[in-house]
Amino acid sequence: MARTSKRRRLTATGMVTAVALALALPAGPAQAAGDTAPPPLTNGFGLTQVDTAVGGPTNFTITVTTPEVAGKHHIKIILPTGYYDDPNRRYPVLYFLHGSPDDPIQQNYSALTMSDSMITVIPDGGARGWYANWLNQKTPLGAQNWQNFHLKQVIPFIDANLRTIPTKKARAVAGVSMGGFGALHYAQVRPDLFSQTASLSGDIDLSVRSMDLRLAVVASVTDALGAICGSASGACDPDNSPYKPGVDSDALFGSPYPVFNADWRWNEVDPAAHMDKLAGVDVSIYVGNGGGVPTEPEFWLEGAAQHVKDSMDALGMPYHYVDYGDGSAWGTQCNGGHNGACWEQDLRDLIPRLERAFAS
Repeated sequence: MARTSKRRRLTATGMVTAVALALALPAGPAQAAGDTAPPPLTNGFGLTQVDTAVGGPTNFTITVTTPEVAGKHHIKIILPTGYYDDPNRRYPVLYFLHGSPDDPIQQNYSALTMSDSMITVIPDGGARGWYANWLNQKTPLGAQNWQNFHLKQVIPFIDANLRTIPTKKARAVAGVSMGGFGALHYAQVRPDLFSQTASLSGDIDLSVRSMDLRLAVVASVTDALGAICGSASGACDPDNSPYKPGVDSDALFGSPYPVFNADWRWNEVDPAAHMDKLAGVDVSIYVGNGGGVPTEPEFWLEGAAQHVKDSMDALGMPYHYVDYGDGSAWGTQCNGGHNGACWEQDLRDLIPRLERAFAS
């Protein structure tokens, strides 16, 4: 069952202010008619492009380095097909956060390419970065300031290089699985940046009520048994785990164990416990039930989503909530599990709703 809120509208004064701010920014890179290469982007905000951009003029991936996170990182950018037709038109932006242990280049949902009215940006979140600034920056993984990378670098980099509308009203963040946590977390940390947030099968309750999900996060950090291997990509070889090297269980948010309040940092970042921070942000939640099978991750995520719904109900918040159960009435490919077929259908519901909200 879905329940939707009545969309908020900008005042006339606010709309004028937003348009004036957008028009004051650079127009972005020029692209010659018929050019088949990705557009040139200018380094800045701590991001340095390396390697060669891959793809075409409206669907391409760049690779960057940053002092905030060790290594090289992909950023996939999807522009509307008519982006180069009108050099004066600006667009809202959806930031789409991938799951664990995926990469932006693997996010090939056809729904993400169907919009002609918004830009989609998919930044790297690491195999188990959890869209957070890690407590311990001195593990073998090196710097792990994912939150700084995305909120302080990627967003202004995109606004400086592309014809965006750089306002809260015209910016959304959504994600699957690990990225579902990231989407709600980022909107809670910076509600001034986003007007819309959406979790697709997200780990959005990290409290002791959903200790199974908290321990799944710990397992990805520690490479427990080398076997968690990514709910977003299916099974993998434990000897070639994307979670190697394993690090200490406290590296991410400190102690995960609820003894003498040692887990207070986990409770601070638990989305379910802080839904009040999303006042003024439209919230969408999508989840299945895994067919009622406890070995299917979605079975446990349904409970987490219900906890978030309960929190919003207690606060009297509007929201859009879809529990598609076993998936039998959710598109033609979804089986209610933790997989891309269900997320494709989620996006087919979400993206038109985002377009309408942006257009309001």
